[in-house]
Amino acid sequence: MRFPEDVPVLTDGSITLRAHTTADVEPAYEACQDPQMQQWTTIPVPYLREHAVSYLTEVIPAGWRNDGSFAWAIEYDGRYAGTIDLRDTQGGQGEIGFAVAPWARGHGVMTRAVKLVVRHAFDVLGWNRVVWRAYVGNWGSRRVAWKAGFRHLVTVAGGGLQRGVRRDEWVASIGRDEELEPQGHWWDVPVVEGDNLRLRALRPDDADRVVEACTDERTQHWLAGMPSPYGRQEAEAFIEGRLENSASGEGVSWAITEPGSDLLLGNVSVFDLRNRIDATMGEVGYWLHPQARGRGVMTEAVRLAARHAFTPIEQGGLGRRRLVLYAAIGNKASAYVAEANGFTLTGTARAASPRRDGSFDDLLCFDLLSTDSRGESGPRSTE
Repeated sequence: MRFPEDVPVLTDGSITLRAHTTADVEPAYEACQDPQMQQWTTIPVPYLREHAVSYLTEVIPAGWRNDGSFAWAIEYDGRYAGTIDLRDTQGGQGEIGFAVAPWARGHGVMTRAVKLVVRHAFDVLGWNRVVWRAYVGNWGSRRVAWKAGFRHLVTVAGGGLQRGVRRDEWVASIGRDEELEPQGHWWDVPVVEGDNLRLRALRPDDADRVVEACTDERTQHWLAGMPSPYGRQEAEAFIEGRLENSASGEGVSWAITEPGSDLLLGNVSVFDLRNRIDATMGEVGYWLHPQARGRGVMTEAVRLAARHAFTPIEQGGLGRRRLVLYAAIGNKASAYVAEANGFTLTGTARAASPRRDGSFDDLLCFDLLSTDSRGESGPRSTE
């Protein structure tokens, strides 16, 4: 193919994919100074202007001429916004790669670009499948892939190579006959305001408070599945894991805070949202920082979380029909939280709650239906 003459222009009316020009060198160079661009791609670091010149005027044209890779400049709002490419791995299958300038993020630019290029791969190039890859932790790229319909996600340990270092990698794909639409739920974590509490997404700077709560003797006793010893590494993994739960559709977790201080008081979660037997249910779980005990904090937090869980999906909630909650028979504080929120004790599972010493406690089983009368004033949800 000739470059740029044979580069097809792709557009959806909002963005345009076109051949790169020398005018793109400067904005491409500037975009590659972004720390996130350097963290999640394989571009040279430090990234020099000569790298941009070589890539746009030599590497990209050679890819088109040799039919080895096809890269487009993304134009949005009249400006160069990034690059997207297809790399042919033969046999009717290839890979997609993309990077967007910081100023263009958050506008749906890359999702639109990915859909245009994937359709081109299927309809014009005759491919049967397109593969997406990203280093584990690149949530922005993963969300784009999810929005564009990529599925069958797996994690490949050491699957990626970045500047000589092996990194774990996410891999997903989409086939010719599959919809370019999201599969399953990627749950948002809205801020939920109550009378005395505020639920928000967990953040990396919550790690120290998480460690304090999860090294507490009482927390360790009742949550036997929690790591012991519990340090900052475990706290950071827990916080990162909440992102995975939301992205996979498994659950939603909040940090419990007071509106004034924003200091983490505990955690409340609604999980098991992909239950294979009953996709309309969810389980409530929680733990509390010792400084917050005895003040009714968890009772209000569970009320707020339950109300969000019962809110229909089209209104921004989780669309649950039924919630379950379990408390070890000796954990009177946890059982009180359930009862105070109108949960019904449905039975006792005998010797169902393991302890660290190898023994088992009976487990109290509670549930709450969306149709049950709870009698509280509802929370307010804000973005």
